[in-house]
Parts: sequence; structure tokens; C-alpha cells
Amino acid sequence: MSYEEITYETADSIATITLNRPDKLNAITLTMGLELQDAMLAADADDEVRAIILTGAGRGFCAGADMDLLTSIQGGNRETGGEGAQRSRGEIAKPRAEAREDYRKQYSYFPSVRKPIIAAVNGPVAGLGFVLTLYCDLRIASETARFGTAFARRGLIAEHGVSWLLPRLVGMANACDLLFSGRMIDAQEALRMGLVSRVESADELVPRARDIATEMATLASPRSIKVMKEQLYNAQFETLAEAIDVANEEMVKSFDSADFREGVAHFVEKRQPRFTGK
Repeated sequence: MSYEEITYETADSIATITLNRPDKLNAITLTMGLELQDAMLAADADDEVRAIILTGAGRGFCAGADMDLLTSIQGGNRETGGEGAQRSRGEIAKPRAEAREDYRKQYSYFPSVRKPIIAAVNGPVAGLGFVLTLYCDLRIASETARFGTAFARRGLIAEHGVSWLLPRLVGMANACDLLFSGRMIDAQEALRMGLVSRVESADELVPRARDIATEMATLASPRSIKVMKEQLYNAQFETLAEAIDVANEEMVKSFDSADFREGVAHFVEKRQPRFTGK
């Protein structure tokens, strides 16, 4: 699989997607955004892939939208994403039609991917890059990582659903702080806010992300993760009673699955699981 502005590699049931414009601190262009979507959905469709790592090349994760793109918008070009970009680059993979509409927008499609997505934030991240990390399921950071929304300092607003997502992750007060000030925070402050789940040394960041991904890929049922991820994100729009009803229905289906039979068998036989995702 060949791309211009990202790299895509698979090994040991893990897909690693790397934003790859290190000379521009991996700033996002139309091409990169479309390639990222194509790669994410390719990993989702690949039965051999059971977990996904998203990271950046070089010293940073992502500086946000490329300044040439922002200058183009300022100059009157409003076709900067979605349909406009697609017309210029041709058809790309689309999120599954059965996924909730909320999770089929330009960047909100990450929750429609049925595999766990781990952001390995290897350096500074801001603006649109910050958005990408929020849509990942887990975020771990290098000690050198720094996080900022930047929108208020560019005369912009909370884009791509960040106003919905960020308070759910860090609380309303922290969301207001990050969005209104546009200030950068270091990895330790991000950890205290709950924006990331752990902080690692620069050398250990990607290996640690791979350890987490490997544990999920080898010890957990792909079917269970797929269903639970859907439950978690859809539950953001459900009442408790509705979430319980969904859980009750899905539990009955789980009892009939091959992964449930294997889950019991490997525990009783005291061996490593051989889940198939069925």
C-alpha cells in the first residue's frame, strides 16, 4: 500500500500509520487527510489487523493544518475537505454505511473503525492534529509531547466536533481552558487532565504503544473489542436503560460466538487464546 504523505505498515496483527511530513512537523494537507482516511479504513477491513497505532515521523506528531491550506482558505477557497478534496483526488474509502452518522464525518470516522486506535504522541501536536488524537481510543505521550488547540489564536473555532468530544475527555473547565487560551500544555499536565493515559520516554513511546496493541491483539477477542467499541461510542447518545438493553441483546449474541467458546476453552485449558473474531 503506497502513500505520499503517510506510511502504512502491518506486522504482528498491528497496523502502524505514520504521518510523514517531518520537515513540516507533519502538518495536514488535503492529501494527508485523504490518505489517513484510506489507511484507517483499510486497516478496519483487514481481518489480519487487530489494532492500529497512529504516530508522527520526526520530532513531532502534527502541527495542525498546513499553513498553505489555511492561506488558501483565507484567499477564498472553501473546498478544503470532504467533497472538495475528494473531487480533486478521486474516490477514497468511505466509513461503513451502517456506522452511526455522527461517526461518518470528515474526521469523526475514527470511532467507526472496529479496531482499537492508539495515538502515540511523539512530540508537539496542535490544531487539527490535536483533533486527530482526541478521536483515537487511547492516547499515550512522549515526555517531549506538547498539546494545544491553537484555534483561538488563529481566529478560528472548535472544529470537527471538538466542542462535543473534549469536555467528555477532560471535563468542561479544562476544555474551556484549552480552547479559550489556545495555550500549549506539556505531557505531564495532559496526564493530570486525563487527556493522555500515560507518559513514556521518547525512546520507549512506540515500543510501549506496540506492547499495548499486542496485548489487545493477542489476548482479547477481536469480536468483543468490535462490539464494545460500538457500545461505548453509541452510548454517548443513549440513556442508561437503552445502553442496558443493547448490552443484554449483545450478550446473548456473544454466547453463540466462536470467540466465547474459545474464551472459556483457553481459560480452562490454561493456554494462550486463539481468537478468530467470529
